[in-house]
Amino acid sequence: MQYQLSSAAERALIHAATCISRADYAELAAQALLLGLLAESECRAALMLAEHGINTKSVYQQWPKLLISSSDGGVPTTPLEIVSPELDRLFQIVIQLVAEYVNSPILETEHLLLSLLVADNELAHWLNQRGVRSEDVQDNIRNRHGYREGPLPMEPEPIAGEKLQIENCKLQIENCRDSGQGTGFRVQDSGDDGQGTGDRGQCETASGLVHPSSFILHPCFRILDAAANRAREGLRVVEDFVRFVLDDRHLTGQCKQLRHDLTALLGQIPGEQFLAARETRCDVGTTLATPSEERRSGATEVLSANFARLQESLRSLEEFGKLVDPLWAAEIKQLRYCSYTLHRAVEITRNSIKRLANSRLYVLIDGRSSPDEFRQLAQVLIAAGVHVIQLRDKKLDDRQLLERARVLRELTRGTETLFILNDRPDLAAVCRADGVHLGQEDLSIKDARAIVGVDALIGVSTHTIEQARQAVLDGANYIGVGPTFPSGTKQFDEFPGLNFLKEVSAEIRLPAFAIGGITPGNLPQVLATGITRAAVSGAIVSMPDPAAVVRELFEWFRVQGSGFR
Repeated sequence: MQYQLSSAAERALIHAATCISRADYAELAAQALLLGLLAESECRAALMLAEHGINTKSVYQQWPKLLISSSDGGVPTTPLEIVSPELDRLFQIVIQLVAEYVNSPILETEHLLLSLLVADNELAHWLNQRGVRSEDVQDNIRNRHGYREGPLPMEPEPIAGEKLQIENCKLQIENCRDSGQGTGFRVQDSGDDGQGTGDRGQCETASGLVHPSSFILHPCFRILDAAANRAREGLRVVEDFVRFVLDDRHLTGQCKQLRHDLTALLGQIPGEQFLAARETRCDVGTTLATPSEERRSGATEVLSANFARLQESLRSLEEFGKLVDPLWAAEIKQLRYCSYTLHRAVEITRNSIKRLANSRLYVLIDGRSSPDEFRQLAQVLIAAGVHVIQLRDKKLDDRQLLERARVLRELTRGTETLFILNDRPDLAAVCRADGVHLGQEDLSIKDARAIVGVDALIGVSTHTIEQARQAVLDGANYIGVGPTFPSGTKQFDEFPGLNFLKEVSAEIRLPAFAIGGITPGNLPQVLATGITRAAVSGAIVSMPDPAAVVRELFEWFRVQGSGFR
């Protein structure tokens, strides 16, 4: 199999060459490649690095020689040869890595980033210290491209391109502007004659995507152009909803990532071919419309319509893209699957915000020493107006736990208090609880959903921002965030504390309940982080007058403007 460079990877490599344009600095080849990736600020590698605060300035501060050598800037205007065993070794690593991915014949920026991370050198250690892990990048690539089980090929074939060569540990980059071939380039071994590998009437474009010459078909390009426009437009409308209506930074980032991935794939087809095929004024579809297209009842309907537009357009791109390149079409297919996951996360977030809009105070109780004592406590809490009650008891056997659950279901039925059962989706389904709460070591949301059904709420305990983000994408209806303070009911080795609450509040709009040692005395600190919901246990149930504590907590919600029903 031959591997092609994406256009973003091409530009990153050319930029890297300008940063090590003097042989004295060839030992900084890996660092220069990092700069090249950062120069492509919209590529996936740059976005991953940005999440860890890595930018061009921080790289220059660490390796100031790069700043000196790149002062002239720009693409070299004459053939340039750099003796760089390090860069040659990195390419061998990345080619070997790409061989394990089923649908990845194109070397993209994240593959180049992965090669930097798996190398045992100063740069890899520097990146690791800042939280950039090869495992995370590899998981990202595997999620997008699939994974090939079994041994990897021992001698991967070279990358197909136009003008970049690695021979005998030498990197040669030639300016392509005088050749009339754009900025494409080829990475090849000494045996490549530079004529390409196709024998099926194929032609290579500057972007690296190979098109069968039989695909110079005007109608097909018109279809791809129209579908590409619809997909971009639909995704932008979705992103605007998530950004401005949901005000959700995390999901906005997911939209943006999908948009960048789509742009990168569409960029592999030369824009002039799209434009040459475009016939908007002669398009018979521009004058056709249905009444439903002309009206929207609200922002939610706009969201649904544009998710549908996005997914239908991706399907059209995928099907007609098979005439361009089956592997390119497979990449589009993966984006379509990503859009389904994004669609679910956005809709679940939107619906959960609505469903839990008035739920601020969440109380956890155990089964008490007897059914009568349990019933009495539950009645007091419900009468006091507690919004959610979770039954959590590790000591009762299954029959006793189900007995208490049925009592709580009976007491909450017809009230505005929701009933959640901890850990046990099976018993939650039996007693028809409103939902189930899961810990990080419990069943997955997917498995729990199969048990409790589509209408039940599923909450997940999270202790890091990464877990919170994952819970959103996995389909949780709400998250517990903490522990915030030491608790008398559950012991923890570490406390993410108030900073974790601030992180969640800043980027996630899925309903989030702060948990862990929360009392009337420290609730104001919790609400000051931006979190508007709290889960409380001992501070209420261990008091002589639980209802009085509930009223005190409600008063703090009022003072802080968090409200409650």
